[in-house]
Amino acid sequence: MLKDKYELKDLLEIMALLRSEKGCPWDREQTHESLKRYLIEETYEVLEAIDLNSSKKMCEELGDLLLQVVFQAQIASEKNAFNMQDVITAICRKLILRHTHVFGNDKADTPEEVVNNWEAIKKKEKGIKSHTEVLKDVPSNLPALMRSFKVQQKASQVGFDLDNAEDVFDKVLEEIQELKDVYKSKNVARITDEMGDVFFSLVNLSRFLDVQPELALSETTNKFIKRFEYIEKEALKSGKNLEEMTLSEMDKLWNEAKIHISGKKG
Repeated sequence: MLKDKYELKDLLEIMALLRSEKGCPWDREQTHESLKRYLIEETYEVLEAIDLNSSKKMCEELGDLLLQVVFQAQIASEKNAFNMQDVITAICRKLILRHTHVFGNDKADTPEEVVNNWEAIKKKEKGIKSHTEVLKDVPSNLPALMRSFKVQQKASQVGFDLDNAEDVFDKVLEEIQELKDVYKSKNVARITDEMGDVFFSLVNLSRFLDVQPELALSETTNKFIKRFEYIEKEALKSGKNLEEMTLSEMDKLWNEAKIHISGKKG
C-alpha cells in the first residue's frame, strides 16, 4: 500500500528489495559503471527543472537524482565497500571540517574568504603540495568547458591570470587569428590545437564576465533549436520544405525568428 509520506529509510529499504532475489531483474543486473549514464542524465534534468523554475518538476527530478545516489550506495553495500550511512557521514564530516568559520574559530566574512578557506583545507586533507597538483585534481571526465573553467579558476588563485576583461578579449582575437592562419593548411593536428586554444580563451573570457560557459552554450543551443523551428514552420506555411529553399531564403526567416522569438534585431 502506498503511504502519504516516506522517509529516507523507506527509500533504502525499497532499493534493497529491488536489488534482492525477490526484486527486479533490471535493477539486479546494474553496476556502478552501467548507472553512470543515468547519473549524468538525471543531473541535467535537475538543471532543466531549475531553468524552467518549476518547483514540482524540480522536486521530481531531485528525487530521481537521489535514487541514483541510493542505487550506487546499495551496490557498494552489497560488496561491503560502503553504504548510504557512510555516504551521509562522509559529507557531514566534510561540511563541518571545511566550514571552520562556522564550526571552528576561523573567520570568513565574505564568500571569497570562504572559498579560499575551503580550498586551503581541501589541499591539506588531500596532501596536495603543489599548484600543479591542484589543477590535476580537477576531474578529467568533467565536460570540457566546465573542466577548463575550473582549472583556470584555480590557476588564477595564485595570480596566473590576465589583468582584466579587455586583455582577455584581445587574447580571444589573437587565438582566432592563429586559427585562421592554419585552417587552410589541412594539418588536422595544428587546426585541432588552435581550435582548442580558441575555446580555452573563450572560457577564460566567460570567467571574467562571470558567465558559466557550459550553461551559456546550452542556452544558445536551445535558442538555435527554437529559431530553426520557426524557419521550418514558416517554410511549411508557404508550401516549401527546407530542402527546397535556398540559404538566402532560410537566412531571411532566421532574421525574422530572431525578432519574433527574442525581439533581437542583430
